[in-house]
Amino acid sequence: MIPFRNEPFTDFSVKENRKAFEAALDKVRSELGKEYDLIIGGKHIKTDQKVNSINPSNTKEVVGIVSEADEKLAEQAMQTAVDAFSWWKHVDPAARASVLFKAAAILRRKKHEFSAWMVMEAGKSWPEADGDTAEAIDFMEFYGREMLRLSERQPVTPLIGEQNELRYLPIGVGAIIPPWNFPLAITVGMTTSAIVAGNTVVLKPATPTNVIAYQFVKILEEAGLPAGVVNYVPGPGPVVGEYFVKHPMTRFISFTGSREVGLRINEQAAKTAPGQKWIKRVVAEMGGKDSIVVDEDADLDLAADAIVKSAFGFAGQKCSACSRAIVHKNVYDEVLAKVTEKTKSLKLGEADDVSIDLGPVVDDKAYNKILEYIEIGKKEGRLVAGGEKGDESGYFIQPTVFADVDPKARISQEEIFGPVLAFIKADSFDEALEIANNTEFGLTGAVICRDRLKLERARKEFHVGNLYFNRKCTGALVGVHPFGGFNMSGTDSKAGGRDYLLLFLQAQSVSEAL
Repeated sequence: MIPFRNEPFTDFSVKENRKAFEAALDKVRSELGKEYDLIIGGKHIKTDQKVNSINPSNTKEVVGIVSEADEKLAEQAMQTAVDAFSWWKHVDPAARASVLFKAAAILRRKKHEFSAWMVMEAGKSWPEADGDTAEAIDFMEFYGREMLRLSERQPVTPLIGEQNELRYLPIGVGAIIPPWNFPLAITVGMTTSAIVAGNTVVLKPATPTNVIAYQFVKILEEAGLPAGVVNYVPGPGPVVGEYFVKHPMTRFISFTGSREVGLRINEQAAKTAPGQKWIKRVVAEMGGKDSIVVDEDADLDLAADAIVKSAFGFAGQKCSACSRAIVHKNVYDEVLAKVTEKTKSLKLGEADDVSIDLGPVVDDKAYNKILEYIEIGKKEGRLVAGGEKGDESGYFIQPTVFADVDPKARISQEEIFGPVLAFIKADSFDEALEIANNTEFGLTGAVICRDRLKLERARKEFHVGNLYFNRKCTGALVGVHPFGGFNMSGTDSKAGGRDYLLLFLQAQSVSEAL
């Protein structure tokens, strides 16, 4: 087998690539407004309760009309997954991995089409959408290979007179509850890691990006995944999501989303339901309040570029996004000036325009929440860029920078999940690290610095799951940067790493006397 390699990104400076992507956008536009059913055990189910998926660049445009489940259908999906687990767990791991490899090949052929869906439904720019699709391909290729590795004979210490082995077994039915901000990549990674390990799942996608999740499930079908292994069950989180979390047959919950929802899931999963025979596992990634530290000896142009790209890529709607720039006092004004200039030059516009730097935020809830934080920021800091709505035909918010923010201010501590950046002045490198560690999160962080001893100190003291030196704090690659954070950022699951599949497996030791 060819060793794992990350899927290359598309170069949109090449005319042919731009034409191919425009053709994909035209194809997706021709399919807007269609209805999408639940898929349980391979059967399509329409319901009276429906939700519209809206194009955040143009709120009058309906991307799709999606049927939603109630508790009765959630129970049907759960029982279907339970039945499927009884035989899917016995399927050869190589055969399960082959489904992922086939699905990756299909997605690679349809790469621009899936990216176009994200442009229309999630408001991603062309490069952001392309990166999302590439990451989805990477997850399937990587996890398929990982399952093959884990299915091999595992090393144990020999003992004379016995034959011993350690093997990994699937654990049961999982509830997959992905986010909307990486609607393909994270949905694909969370789902395929579970099923390649031999588990079955009920997939409750994020409501703003229901259609993208549906398109992915159809790819799994095309790749030959048997009915019932993945069940597509859109619906309200408080109804469908909670039902799955509390269900006695749920063996694990794989969740990516907010701190508040993640903690609620963890609390509910810890309670034993009647008939439950196991402790439920919770795999949670719950966000961040990420900082880039800039020391006085840093390359200031590199620092400004890293800050702007990390803060405003996909309108700051990444759990890894830089929302705090912590800058040494001796270079603070210069870095702030460079970042302000770069921020003011960013182009905000509809996501289907290849020339934009950032598009809209995802929906009305995000839009209103971010605007509220901007008003808070106007009281807590000095507004130097943005701070206003964009074109009101969509959920557009100007990239916003606040200077002279106190390290304990709300916009310094709370996850905003939008294009809002707080600049904080530090008297020393030591103080900068203290500030970087002063939130309840611990997901990503970066240090821009030339001093090797200071970088080594940061390596030991900057308490985040993904730490970067002299580069941006976003853009983790599968296999290269296993992803997951500390503290309230989650369970440090390290998605895209060699340990990840073990979260969905249990180890059995078998010993026979000779």
